[in-house]
Amino acid sequence: MASLESTEGEEYTDRLKRLEMPLWKRLLDVQAPYRWNLRRQFGDREVLEVGCGIGRCLAHLAPRGVGVDHNPHSIATCRDRGLTAFTTEEFGETEYAKPGRFGGMLAAHLVEHMPHSEAVGILSGYLDYLAPDARLVLICPQERGYASDSTHVEFADFDALTDVARQLGFTRVRRQSFPLPRAAGKVFTYNEFVLVADRTA
Repeated sequence: MASLESTEGEEYTDRLKRLEMPLWKRLLDVQAPYRWNLRRQFGDREVLEVGCGIGRCLAHLAPRGVGVDHNPHSIATCRDRGLTAFTTEEFGETEYAKPGRFGGMLAAHLVEHMPHSEAVGILSGYLDYLAPDARLVLICPQERGYASDSTHVEFADFDALTDVARQLGFTRVRRQSFPLPRAAGKVFTYNEFVLVADRTA
């Protein structure tokens, strides 16, 4: 079984599930602002989420989201939740793997789990599935959130995310600290860097 230094095994999937379990999180619908913000960024575009995990963001995008992840246990959880998701090995053989199909690509809490050059390489592998005017949204935790997970490898701030987007052929449209101002990221675990970018003409 993979350790919590890795995102590949069942143990990591179980950790993600445990983080969702507290009753107060469900009663307060703590995901409501994140759901609203994600839907606002993509509008009615069909979105490919790379590194979808157990489907938290994918559920926000339903029914216009398709997820892909390297962890088969996480993909099984997505499917149990009624979401459309595939392992990285499966995706290329599906009806969704068509050139230009998706109007958007999301990588939420993916980039910080690896060297940024590796993230660029992974995301580049899905560019052919995006429409010419596709939108890219990159989301990463700020300082407190980054420190909360032992599987995080390289911190990604706005400048790092802008560089990732540029290498993928996108230009920066907007930088957003969400849901609170940037200073909150040092103490609030769930404050995020959100970078929204469109393809370079």
